[in-house]
Amino acid sequence: MNKIKIYILFIHTTFLFSCGIYSFSGASIPSEAKSVYIETFPNQAQTIQPALSQIFTEKLKDIFIGQTNLNLSQEKGDLNFSGNITNYNIQPISIESNQTAAQNRLTITVYVEFNNTLQKELNFKQKFSRYKDYNSMQDISEIEEEIINEICDNLIEDIFNKAVVNW
Repeated sequence: MNKIKIYILFIHTTFLFSCGIYSFSGASIPSEAKSVYIETFPNQAQTIQPALSQIFTEKLKDIFIGQTNLNLSQEKGDLNFSGNITNYNIQPISIESNQTAAQNRLTITVYVEFNNTLQKELNFKQKFSRYKDYNSMQDISEIEEEIINEICDNLIEDIFNKAVVNW
């Protein structure tokens, strides 16, 4: 009985890896893909937050390093990402009876071009947008870094899923 279980486990494992599945994150990357290239995403929004470009770009690199077996390339790879930050906006969203904002919303929008050299049908050019609401009584300079990190994490997850999870 144990030999049958081992045999089934061996067949199952062999099948999974022969189909090009690289990680337990749900990513489905072709087995012949070896590298990913991620250009710096410049901040071209009307409002410039100085650290946003670096935070976003590094988080995108980190997810591919941490959740795939792909090597980060210094030049074009099998999977390629480029684009820019198109919007960084803070606006009031909930007005109280005394005409003051109770809540503000920070929105970040990123334009992404994804080029999969091995499966061209998966290529895309798309804008991704996420936001976070916060109490307007909070000083944005005190919470901005935390909010940016949270929004970028959500954006990166959306981009990763679109590019390699095929959801």
